[in-house]
Amino acid sequence: MTSPIATPFGSESTAADVIAGVDLGGKTAIVTGAASGIGVETARALAGAGAAVTLAVRDTATGNHVAAEIRESTGNPSVNVGALDLSDLSSVAAFVRAWSGPLDILVNNAGVMAVQELTVSPSGHELQFATNHLGHFALATGLHRALASVGSARIVSVSSSGHLRSPVVFDDIDFAFRDYDPFGAYGQSKTANVLFAVEATRQWADDGITSNALMPGGILTPLQRHLPPDYGQQAEERFRRAGSRLKTVEQGAATSVLLATSPLLDGVGGRYFEDFNEATVVHRRSETTIAGVAPYALDPANAERLWDLSLKLIQ
Repeated sequence: MTSPIATPFGSESTAADVIAGVDLGGKTAIVTGAASGIGVETARALAGAGAAVTLAVRDTATGNHVAAEIRESTGNPSVNVGALDLSDLSSVAAFVRAWSGPLDILVNNAGVMAVQELTVSPSGHELQFATNHLGHFALATGLHRALASVGSARIVSVSSSGHLRSPVVFDDIDFAFRDYDPFGAYGQSKTANVLFAVEATRQWADDGITSNALMPGGILTPLQRHLPPDYGQQAEERFRRAGSRLKTVEQGAATSVLLATSPLLDGVGGRYFEDFNEATVVHRRSETTIAGVAPYALDPANAERLWDLSLKLIQ
């Protein structure tokens, strides 16, 4: 059994700290959900290191504003915007068709959290699973040829400690028979992000593609727009009780940037990271648990089952 990977960075390290000294000149990257939150700072770090970055966003007007600001702050003119609504598979297909050339880095960053009422996507699936997992799955598989052409491409999926709230419930992913739970649905989709990293690394090993997932930390961003106004205060208290604290967006983007660019992660895939280190497996969740990875999220059988199911669901 391999030892868990540890890096020299700490919980307060920023994306700029992590990418210092890394040269991404000549490389291409896509960051989904890069019009707000940690997606902006992820894209900024990649662009600052010289990559040609595409912000894949629903709101292209905001995306164009963000892209212009990143171009100005980094001096990198190769920051562009592509329209992408992950909840709509036809939008994903259009984005894939429009892409040309190789792809070195795919950061599956976009997400929706704790939608309060059961909502279904245009293809008929629970919205959080459809957006957070299925849309990204369709994007990655659609771009497989571009990723494989590089020989050392990396896929980064932003998961969450929320995955500890639920495995993927294969018998009822869409809450057709069980009572809908906003955080349970979110947890299921975040577990799916980890399972994708496990199976993508196995499926595409011969192409040199590696895929990892991560918990970015607690960050207050538009991701929490479906929650009550006092959620931020509650989250801050929960992290305090767990011996941690909320992060800035620059700190929240840092583990994504590490997995996307650091030579320390060359050839490493199928793992889940938090605060720059590979997470410890935990076997029980408490109300204050914000660290660790559940065994079901790393289980190869679950990962293969989800992959096969997802292929059917995106057709």
